[in-house]
Amino acid sequence: MFLIGEIGINHNGDVEVAKKIITAAKDSGFDAVKFQKRTIEKVYSQQALDTSRESPWGKTTREQKLGLEFEKPQFDEIDRFCKATGIAWFASAWDVDSLRFLQGYDLAYNKIAGPMTTKLDFIEECSKMKKTKTFISNGMTTGREMNEVLCRFIEKENLNFSVMHCVSSYPTKAEDLFFGDLESGYYNIVVDEHDLDIPISGFSDHTIGNEAAVVAAYLGCSVIEKHITLDCDMYGSDQKLSLPASKMKDFVESVRKASKIFKGCKRGRLLECEKETRKKLVGA
Repeated sequence: MFLIGEIGINHNGDVEVAKKIITAAKDSGFDAVKFQKRTIEKVYSQQALDTSRESPWGKTTREQKLGLEFEKPQFDEIDRFCKATGIAWFASAWDVDSLRFLQGYDLAYNKIAGPMTTKLDFIEECSKMKKTKTFISNGMTTGREMNEVLCRFIEKENLNFSVMHCVSSYPTKAEDLFFGDLESGYYNIVVDEHDLDIPISGFSDHTIGNEAAVVAAYLGCSVIEKHITLDCDMYGSDQKLSLPASKMKDFVESVRKASKIFKGCKRGRLLECEKETRKKLVGA
């Protein structure tokens, strides 16, 4: 079980806040933390950036987006801090320039967020990278789009990827989770006229609470990503659906416990763990 704490932009542009979240994630048992990286002027249109938006950084969307964004000095500090803390970190890039920027760090993992799965130049760059693992979200995608993404990874002989089941609504309602894919366990794609079953081994959780992740772990997901923060009352659009520091440890323990529940066969026999109790209560 590999657990990712999605910090995203919940640090609110403050590297000291980011460090506190990283520490809480490490102390709670997460395996990695993830950030987001954008080149603001390329990801958003000038019209969108010029719109009015009240935030701690000013009165326009541009000021808000720039205020939330970490640049090289902050990521250098994050890199040093995570190495000293003993937790892996990586980030999901939202444009090719940001993807190349992140290549300046020795990161074992990469994440393709749902909005990027239709950006073929971006996918092409990602498919060339030989990471320990690339996590690919299927949020907001069609079957045809996912087929094209996964084909590119297979064609580049980059098989170190995991498909992450994701519903891109914030927060996601339980009735919208559609765990049927997780129950079947595979994503069917066509490569060179051949059917291939690609395992769905991950879940990117946008629900409030632990329940969805616990069910995903029980269904066999080996990778679970959860938004985390210091305090859900902080400024930011992702804060309310995020797991606060005070609840991280309970989340980690619940999910890891669910992943250990054995589902492989019917009972039909006396279990080793029952023998002593049987001797006491039944006598034989």
